[in-house]
Order: sequence, then C-alpha cells, then structure tokens
Amino acid sequence: MLWSLIKILLFIAVIAALTMGAGYLVETDGGVRVAVGDFEFNLQPLQAAIALVLLVVVIWLGLKILGLLVAVLRFATGDETALSRWWNRSRERRGYEALADGLMALASGEGRVAMTKAARAERFLNRPELTDLITAQAAEISGDARKAEEVYKRLLNDERTRFVGVRGIMKQKLAKGDTGTALKLAEKAFALKPRHEETQDVLLKLQAGDGDWAGARKTLSAKLKYGRLPRAVHRRRDAVLALGEARSIVEEGRSIEARETAITANKLSPDLVPAAVMAAEAYLERGNKRYASRLLTKAWNVKPHPDLAAAFAGLEPEETAEARVKRFKSLTRGQSGEAESRMAMAEVHLANEDFSGARDAIGDLAEEMPNARTLSIMAAIEHGEGAPDSAVKGFLARAVNASRGPQWVCGNCHNIPGAWEPVCSNCGAFDTLSWREPPKQDAGALPAGAATAPLLVGQAVAETVPTVEEVVPEILENGADPEGLAVASEDHIPPEPVVAETAEADAGASDPANDDLAPDETDQPETVRS
Repeated sequence: MLWSLIKILLFIAVIAALTMGAGYLVETDGGVRVAVGDFEFNLQPLQAAIALVLLVVVIWLGLKILGLLVAVLRFATGDETALSRWWNRSRERRGYEALADGLMALASGEGRVAMTKAARAERFLNRPELTDLITAQAAEISGDARKAEEVYKRLLNDERTRFVGVRGIMKQKLAKGDTGTALKLAEKAFALKPRHEETQDVLLKLQAGDGDWAGARKTLSAKLKYGRLPRAVHRRRDAVLALGEARSIVEEGRSIEARETAITANKLSPDLVPAAVMAAEAYLERGNKRYASRLLTKAWNVKPHPDLAAAFAGLEPEETAEARVKRFKSLTRGQSGEAESRMAMAEVHLANEDFSGARDAIGDLAEEMPNARTLSIMAAIEHGEGAPDSAVKGFLARAVNASRGPQWVCGNCHNIPGAWEPVCSNCGAFDTLSWREPPKQDAGALPAGAATAPLLVGQAVAETVPTVEEVVPEILENGADPEGLAVASEDHIPPEPVVAETAEADAGASDPANDDLAPDETDQPETVRS
C-alpha cells in the first residue's frame, strides 16, 4: 500500500518536472540554428530538446541494428550466437530425451530399443562416454557380445571410462569361462579402483580359484583396509587362505614354510579344523607332541570334530588301547556332553573291548541322533555284549538307510565334497564349507571321520575291525528282508589290541614361535605324559 503511494507520488513529480521544464523552454528566448550546406534550420528551445531526444533514439536503434547485422555475420561464419545457442539447446534437449528413453528401455530389458535410442542420443549430444555405456549394456541384454566388447574397448581410450571398460570386458570373459584373462582384467580393475567392492570380491574369488593364496590374502587385507569387511570375518577368511597356501607349499616340497603357514592359520582361526590338524602335524614333525596335544585339545574345546580325534590318536600310534582311553578322557573333558565326544569315547572303549564303558559313553545318542555312525557303534556294543542277533541286525538294518551324519557341506550349492577345501569344487565359492547335516542325504560314502575306530586303535587293530561299508554288504547278501539279515560272523569280533612299546616321552622343549601353547606342569593332564 505504501509502495503504491510512493510510486504515484514519484510519477506526479516526474510529470510536474517535465511540465515545468517544457514551460521554461517555451518562455526562453533564442533558439538553436543548424546549418548544413545550403540548408539552415532554426529551432526553438523546446523543439531542440525534442530533436535531441529523437536523435538519441535513432542512434540507439542504429546500434541495435548494427549488432544484429554483426550477429548474423558471425553466425554465417560459424561463431556462437544467440541463434546458434538456441539451435544447440534444441539439439541438446532432443539428445537428452533420447538418452532418457534409452535408459528406460534398458531398465525394461528392451536391448534393441535402448541401442536405437543411444545411437540417436549420440547424434545429438556427441557424448560417447554417456551413450557408449547404454550401448554396451543394451548389447549385452540383446546377446550381442561382439558389439558389447567393441564398445567396451572404445571406453578404454578415455581415462574417465577406462575402469568401466575393463570391468565390462572382465565380466564378459567370466561369462565365457576364460578365468585366466578375467583374473588379469580383475587385477587391472583393482589397480584402477581398489575401493570397488565388487571388483575386490571378483578378484578374491578368482585368485582363490587359481591357487594364488598370497595374492588373495593381499586382496583380503585391502577389503579390511577400506572398511568392506568386519575384522572377525577377515581373520577367519585369512586363516582359510593361509591354510590353502600351506597346502600348496606342501605340494611344492617346502615343508618348513608349510609348517609355519599352517601354524599361522591356526592362530588366526582356532576353530578351523583343517588348520588345527595341519598345525598339529607340523608340531609333530618338529617333535613337539606336547604342543600338538595342547593345540588339538584347544580346538576340540572350541568345536569337536572326528578329524581332530584322528589327529589326536596319531600323536601316539603305538600306545595300548587302555592308554588311549585315558588320553582321550583328557581330550574330551571340556566337551564331554557333546555328541562327537561321546562317540569318540565310545569308539576308544570299543577298541579296549570295554563294551559297558562304550555304552555308558554313548548313552542314548543313537535315539537322539540316529545316523550311520551312532547306530554302527550300538551294533558293535550289542554284538560285543553277546546280545541276541535280532538286536544287532536291527541296529545294522537301521544304519543302512540312516543319515550319514554331519559332513562338509557347501552353504552355496549344498555340494558334499567329502573333504574340506578352501574353494568349493562344484560352484567355486570361497569359504562356504561347514561341518553340518546335509539338507538332502545321498547314498555316498561315509564322511572321512565317521569311522574313526580304526584310527583310534592303531594300524594293527584297523586291519581287523570292520567298518559299516564292510559289514553291511555281507549282511545284504543273505537277503533283502531286514528280518532275514544275518549277523556278522565271529571273525568280526576285534581281537586283543596289539600292545606296542610306549613311545618315548616328549622332551617338551619350548618353541619360541608358540610360547602361548606351552602348558604348565600343573595343567598338563597325566594321560598326555607317557
């Protein structure tokens, strides 16, 4: 409201000033005389003022017309002008519209339409770094691998798009199964962008699949450095890679380096069973049975496993069955209620022909967890105690069709390789094997540790104690009906174990590389000593 009043007052003031000026010029005597050649113009003051204003307007219009003529001339010679800018904006608008349509077609899975729109956008925009990306991905969707590779190679020429080109060609090589070339391209992509998470994962998988364990450990450290991996997961996977490296070193014949790498793997992940077994073997080669025993006991307390039991038995291969029972009590003391501890103790009692002790050790595990191993142990107990044939063949008949128990199972493809490996041999996934019950049982062989009684009682008894694979076919030969199955003959009763001389006691020399494993005299079980 106030501003409107001010504008009205200003307008009135301007009109009043102009009126007063015009009146003053009218009343003023004299004038302006303009002579041009033979012409002479006499103007009154007011006329002169009006002529001056008109002259200024004419000059202004002349300058504008001159500027327009200059602009037309510059447009004709190719310089940028308002007209050229308008034309360029029009082309740019149509180009971006085609680019947007191409992106929508790409997201919809219409590869051919996306390629057409990308070509149209390229004509208008002349921005290959944008349109080539759409063209390459559209070609992949359309199945035109040759066109996609051609475009990705063009992207390699620009520093801004070089990583995209390398990554695109790498994915194509992976799709073709050319892992050797893909590995080199993944290394190049990782060098360009070490923080890229997908590139890190692809490179790690390819390095592990190629057996480049040292390179894979460096890549894993990069994932930890750039915050792409929790520290606990890094320690676990680093242990898996270290174990794979130790195995490859063993194959090359470098036993000393293999021992050190295996010990490192066990330190990184004490619950990794294969690492604990290999580290124990490394200590045993050094002659440090005490360290090996302590390491296996520590691993057993974390996660009982039949491979640990077999390795623990291998520390004293010539001991008597009775001495082995005492030694295994020290191993299983911390996990006495676990199923694996109960089965291990039942097996060593069977080796000692202590059938009542075996029954007490296994308890009702055959009912809680009926699998081939628990049922076979119960059949051996019943047979050893002189139970009726019907009871023995009942357990054996159940063992034929029972679950095989926990095995190494790939969490990605559910493959059962039979033995632990860093990379799944079926799907190529890294660190996906875990010791558990398979989701679907097959008719394959028992897992490596499922029949550990021969390992626990030594070579002499192993030659006489039958396994389920040996007993069941003999039974099935007598008829398919479970009620008609014959019991294993008396030849299958394990004889008295061969008593060998007790191995010389371990000197217990300290190992500077693993002082933390050396047990004190106070906490060392009596059964470990000879």
